Amino acid sequence: MTDGIKLDAHHRKTVDKLFTHPTSHNIQWHDVLSLLQAVAEVDEAKEGRYKITLGPETQTFDTPRGPDIDTQMVVDLRRMLKGAGIEPD
Repeated sequence: MTDGIKLDAHHRKTVDKLFTHPTSHNIQWHDVLSLLQAVAEVDEAKEGRYKITLGPETQTFDTPRGPDIDTQMVVDLRRMLKGAGIEPD
């Protein structure tokens, strides 16, 4: 993990799930949102959209229809987290 960001055990577990290969299909949105709120600037827009700024990158995510995020969101989050220096130990 990065030196400047302190993550609790729950957030570290979420990071581990996001970087697991093959991609996990049971990563819950509320866990991801909690992680992002700890490490990024999160602005909730209307209709369940979230504008996430992490390091130099900004991306908008829609709240998933179910409790879990999809594979494309995992790929996007991996890129953003890795770019900010946040990876599993």
